[in-house]
Amino acid sequence: MARLTGKTVLITGASRGIGAAAAREFVQAGARVALVARSGAAIATLAREIGESALALPCDVADFTALSQVVTEVRTRFGGLDILVNNAGVIDPIGPLAQADPAAWGALIDINLKGVFNGMRAVLPGMISAGGGTILTVSSGAAHNALDGWSAYCASKAGVAMLTRSADRENRARGIRALGLSPGTVATDMQRRIRESGVNRISRLDWAEHIPPAWPARALVWMSGPEADEFLGQEVSLREQAIRRRVGLA
Repeated sequence: MARLTGKTVLITGASRGIGAAAAREFVQAGARVALVARSGAAIATLAREIGESALALPCDVADFTALSQVVTEVRTRFGGLDILVNNAGVIDPIGPLAQADPAAWGALIDINLKGVFNGMRAVLPGMISAGGGTILTVSSGAAHNALDGWSAYCASKAGVAMLTRSADRENRARGIRALGLSPGTVATDMQRRIRESGVNRISRLDWAEHIPPAWPARALVWMSGPEADEFLGQEVSLREQAIRRRVGLA
């Protein structure tokens, strides 16, 4: 696993699930963490649990100005920003494309896709000026496979995969490490919402088939080190047993 002593990590969607688990794993690896989510109370509670290595900053990633201000605050507080984890995401609306509510469909795009762009755009100039940095984005198998009822989610994750490739193509020579994580199905609140929907095969998976949030969290820490450099501009798939072994997972 990467040792990240002295590094600063900004994690979006840090209030629960993969984001909260990632915050704990990055701190265990020696990093300081900035916790970003719309739920200020939840990230404040997590920051108190973690201690002085954590900073809670309520923010809607769909608002570029607000997220840019958060990035400035993190750099002021911790003296820099080394790693961005684009994790914030939602699954709703779930339902047929022909019946989709345009406002709800667009709201998902604002969070899942524009939120990732906003994060990249907010951190890239400073990372480039500092000589480098790492941008990790939580993707999904839905980026590459259409699923019934998930038109917004699938479209957003496909866009996220292309953003990662674009960030890598434009900035690798400037010291930027951009790569994505496709974790598979994870036992989170989002997965419970999927299960409740009863739409498509994912909702019918046995709960025991979902991996714990700590697994993708540990993978994100591993991806922050040079061992993952062969995946720059690509996605690391946690479905692959070889990757699980390299990350140190059961």
